[in-house]
Amino acid sequence: MKLQKITMYCAFIAFLLSGCATFSRDGGMEDVNKTTAQHIKQEVVWQKSADAQKQAADRVNALLSACIDADDAVQIALLNNKGLQATLYDLGISEADVVQAGRLPNPKFSMFYARNNGDYKIEQALTFNIFSLVTMPKIVAIERQNFERTKKNVALDVLKLAYETRIAYFNAVAANQHFLYGEQVKESAEASAELAQRMVKAGNWSKLEQAHEQSYYAQAVQEYQIAQQQKNSKIEILSRLLAVSPDVIQLQDRLPDLPKNLAELQTVEKTAFEQRLDLQMARSDTDTLAKQLGLTKTTRLINVLEIGPARVLEGRRGDAYKKGVDVSFELPLFDWGSAKVARAEATYMQAVNHTAQVALNAQSEIREAHNQYLSNFTMAKHYRDEIVPLSKKISDENLLRYNGMLISPFTLFADARAQVASVNAYIAKLNEFWLAETALNMALIGSLGGK
Repeated sequence: MKLQKITMYCAFIAFLLSGCATFSRDGGMEDVNKTTAQHIKQEVVWQKSADAQKQAADRVNALLSACIDADDAVQIALLNNKGLQATLYDLGISEADVVQAGRLPNPKFSMFYARNNGDYKIEQALTFNIFSLVTMPKIVAIERQNFERTKKNVALDVLKLAYETRIAYFNAVAANQHFLYGEQVKESAEASAELAQRMVKAGNWSKLEQAHEQSYYAQAVQEYQIAQQQKNSKIEILSRLLAVSPDVIQLQDRLPDLPKNLAELQTVEKTAFEQRLDLQMARSDTDTLAKQLGLTKTTRLINVLEIGPARVLEGRRGDAYKKGVDVSFELPLFDWGSAKVARAEATYMQAVNHTAQVALNAQSEIREAHNQYLSNFTMAKHYRDEIVPLSKKISDENLLRYNGMLISPFTLFADARAQVASVNAYIAKLNEFWLAETALNMALIGSLGGK
């Protein structure tokens, strides 16, 4: 009777423990939003219902009804990208693991039945794995920590999508600007080639001079076609991230101007080590492995201990059952668990060294990204403040000389093309700066090399 009471008591404890782990109201999405809100201002919605999907679609359509900037593009991607929605379901999978870890295995019922000339042997047992009562708290703690890691992983995926979208947006705007300036160069070269043809017919120019102008026009047409292909390609990349047709994307006419203030390296490094998600996940992995190491040491000798009431009948069918208790457990005759413990210890030390390496890599990545950020700012500023104004000044002076009939129109065409080329170069440098600024912001969040 005492053993039966112990069994019933264990079953009661199991029932209480099984009710401890339940599903949360938001599935962990609130924590993901808190993490992403530290880095971006756009909203992330886990669209688990038809109403949520409709609201997201309405908001996307509203944003697409006008020209979008980089922030708008990020918001559309976070609402509309189906790959991200698939990633958000990692939260549901991980939380289900937490809930499952808080539930004991079902009791087992076993029965043996034999009959011979009216004599019976019947054995019946109902057993519970009471050893799970020992391991359950640690298993639940491990799964909860895995759930926390999943939240950070999902947040990192959100922020990576935001990063990729900003990169794609700046590239698309820059490619469109290059295309428009390429069109101007082509038109200028076409006008120059037509004028050269007329002058040759009038006997004022040689065939060699005409060939030079026509060659430049042919090259301008080729570069225009390349710029058109690049524009289409960059917009397609953006459209995939936004999950919309490129035909509905309305880009701004030009890239944003250079900022007035730059981020300082010391501030950047301090922020990164407080908020960088891959560092947080590496530390979390190490803590989880430390708990698993404790669990391994706890279970190194006995993995299963089952106990429960049993009854046995031996004799005639109407005879009384003998009541008792069925106990079963694993005997450590061949495997004393030393290999499992050694493996857990080696895995833990591996994680410790991995975390140290992640921290060192983070420092280097931040320094490298900040150097690129400063360098690209300096080059873009030099083009904006020195090269482009000088090119325009030369073009303006030559226009005055042309009006005074001191230079030919071909010189004027050449200067116009040179000015467009300097502006194109500035656009390229400005785009490189915004890409570098985006990469620096990503370096404060985590490495793009993997999770």
